[in-house]
Amino acid sequence: MANILRLIGKELRSIRADPVMLVLLVYAFTVAIYMISNDASTEVRHVAVAVVDEDQSALSRRLTDAIRPPEFQQPVRIAADAVDAALDAGRYIFVLNIPPNFQADLTAGRAPELLLEVDATAMAQAGNGATDLQGIIANEIASFRSGGAETAANPVDLVVRAWFNPNLQTVWFGAVMAIMNNITMLTLILAGAALIREREHGTVEHLLVMPVTPAQIVLSKILANGLVIVVAAAASLILMVRWALGVPITGSIPLFFLGTGLYTVTVASLGILLATFSTSMGQFGLLVIPVMVVLNLLSGGMTPLESMPDWLRLTMQVVGPSPHFVAFSQAVLYRGAGLGTVWPQLVAFMAQGVVYYVLSLIRFRGVLLRA
Repeated sequence: MANILRLIGKELRSIRADPVMLVLLVYAFTVAIYMISNDASTEVRHVAVAVVDEDQSALSRRLTDAIRPPEFQQPVRIAADAVDAALDAGRYIFVLNIPPNFQADLTAGRAPELLLEVDATAMAQAGNGATDLQGIIANEIASFRSGGAETAANPVDLVVRAWFNPNLQTVWFGAVMAIMNNITMLTLILAGAALIREREHGTVEHLLVMPVTPAQIVLSKILANGLVIVVAAAASLILMVRWALGVPITGSIPLFFLGTGLYTVTVASLGILLATFSTSMGQFGLLVIPVMVVLNLLSGGMTPLESMPDWLRLTMQVVGPSPHFVAFSQAVLYRGAGLGTVWPQLVAFMAQGVVYYVLSLIRFRGVLLRA
């Protein structure tokens, strides 16, 4: 234990002496968290809309006036022959085309058509915004046809309750997901870089003459870098997510940090394992990038696991710790789940951590022998 504590101190001093790594840590858990969660929103906000009003009726003006901020910008009236150029230039996401005699045809009982043209290159806003516009237009037409009177009650009264995120704000989801992704990314980088520094600086030979075992060396690197990540994540969750962004945390923060600590041990073991296949920082970077992308994109945070093919979902759950950590974090921080609910996820990525640690230790012993 004394040897491990001394080696942990050495690793912490190495991190403190690396200004680039310190800047990366601070940036990843402060500025990056704020920008990703607050500025990279997929919600329908201030979307540009144009209206081609060829009817010039009370109903067409009513439809135009119903499109209001903050979801949409104030609609801009344009001519029909200017639509293609406007969409090509990307000035509007939506163009609503109201044909001539629309109100008259509707009043006469005919079935006139409205054309809503969508710039689908803005995929998230196009899909959500088109649904919102359809609802606005349908409500206004129904109100116009009823003369403003109350419409007949539907046979089914559908009541929707959004749990855990009542206002459906993406910042609540994006902030926590950004922390989880950065925990994975930086733990891989820090742990692997700790071993690569030993090889590039030629200090692996020094380890051979020290009264320490390979298991103590690997464990100290894992614990030291995991400790740094847990402290940075704790500060980010409390200061950036809860205070600066105003995201409520309903679950147990100590339980989340316990799970985060165990998860960093697993990911750091994977980082050490990847570093044993590299001889330089450049090689390690090329190796860790695809692993990091897969762990983040297929973790179930950005896209649901249920939408993946069965073989891919099962593969990620068997070899990847990130799906279990995402499920654990969302259950604890969003839904207030306790240990009795999330223990399967904890056991899953702890078991993977044991496997990665054993493999990294075997590979590290081979590195020492070759040194």
